[in-house]
Amino acid sequence: MIQIGKHDHVGSFLRTDAIKDARKSYIHDELTAQELRQVEDVEIEKLVKKQIDLGIKAITDGEFRRSWFMHDFFWGLEGVSFEAVEKGYDFVGQTTRAESFKVTGEISFGNHEMVNDLKFLADLVEEYGDGSQFAKYTIPAPTMFFQRVLTEKEKEIYPTIEDLAADIIKVYQDAIQAFYDAGCRYLQFDECILSALDDPKLANIMENFTGLKLTDTTDLFVRVIKESLKNKPEDMIVATHMCKGNYKSAYLYTSGYETVSKYFDELGYDVYLLEYDDERSGGFEPLTNIKNEDTQVVLGVVTSKTPELEDANAMKEKVKAASEHFPLERLLISPQCGFASTEEGNSLSEEEQWGKMEHIIKLSKEIW
Repeated sequence: MIQIGKHDHVGSFLRTDAIKDARKSYIHDELTAQELRQVEDVEIEKLVKKQIDLGIKAITDGEFRRSWFMHDFFWGLEGVSFEAVEKGYDFVGQTTRAESFKVTGEISFGNHEMVNDLKFLADLVEEYGDGSQFAKYTIPAPTMFFQRVLTEKEKEIYPTIEDLAADIIKVYQDAIQAFYDAGCRYLQFDECILSALDDPKLANIMENFTGLKLTDTTDLFVRVIKESLKNKPEDMIVATHMCKGNYKSAYLYTSGYETVSKYFDELGYDVYLLEYDDERSGGFEPLTNIKNEDTQVVLGVVTSKTPELEDANAMKEKVKAASEHFPLERLLISPQCGFASTEEGNSLSEEEQWGKMEHIIKLSKEIW
C-alpha cells in the first residue's frame, strides 16, 4: 500500500494561461482537439514537476483537461452526453455555467478517455519522481450522477431510480478496476451530497431529484457507494473528498458531519478528506464515529478560496483539537478543497496557490 504521508491535496489546480488560451482557441475552432491535448500535455508535465519539487507525494494532473470536476467524467461514459440547461447551480453569491449531462442509452464505463489521462500522468510521475511519489486521480462520487431530475425520455431507459442505481454501481466497479489496471493506486471520489446531510435545504433538493425522502435517498446512496467499492483491490486506496461546494470561491452548503459520519465505517473508504476551513463545517466531534483503525482523515484546515495564509499556530490548534477525537497519527492536513473545481478557478493567483501548498507542507512537518 502506498504511503500518503502527512499532507495531501484535493486534486485540482488553477488552470495556467496556456491552458486557458488553448481552450479558447479550441472553442473558436482555431485549434484541433489534438493540438489542445498537446498544450495540456506540456502544462501537465510542468505541473507534475512543480508538485514533485515542492515535496508533494500524491501527484495529480490538476484536472487540467477538464472543464468541471464531475461533468467531464460523466460525459465520457457510454450512454451519456453533454446537455445545455436553462440555469446552472446556485451557489452563495454565484451561479455556475448552465451545463449538465443527459442519459441517451444504457450507461456503461466503456473505453473512457480518462484512463489514458491517468496513464499519461503515471508515466510522468515515474519519469520525474524518485519512487516515493504516486499518481492520484480524482473522479466524482457515484452519488453525483443523481444530482438532476430524469426526463420522461430518460425514464424510458431507466423507469426507476433502482434501475439507474444498478448501472451506476457497475460503472464504478468497472472504473475502479480500469484505473487500477492502468497503474492507479490512489483514486479519489469527490462528494457534494452526503457531505451536506445536515444542511436543511438538501432535503428538498434531493427529494426533487430522486423522488425519495432524504432518509431513503441516503440509504440508497450509502448502498450505491458500498456496492461500487465491493471489489476494490486491497492495495488500492479509494478516498472521498466531502465538499461543501467550490465555485469561484463560493460555497454551497453549511453543514457539519454529524449525520454522514455515522456511515463512514460502513461506506468503506480508506481516506476521508474533510473540509474544516471555517465554522460552516462544524466541529471535530463526529470523527469519534470512525472506529475502523485503518481509516485516515485529512483535515482541510487551509482554505483554497482566499489568498491569505492562515495563522500557523491557529492551524496547529485545529489539528490538536481534532486529535482529541481521532488519533493524531492517522490525521493529515490539506487545502479544504481544490483550487479549481471548475476551469474558472478560485479567487487567488497561481503564486498564492503554491504559497498555500508550501504552507501546508511546512505545517505538516512541524506538527508531525
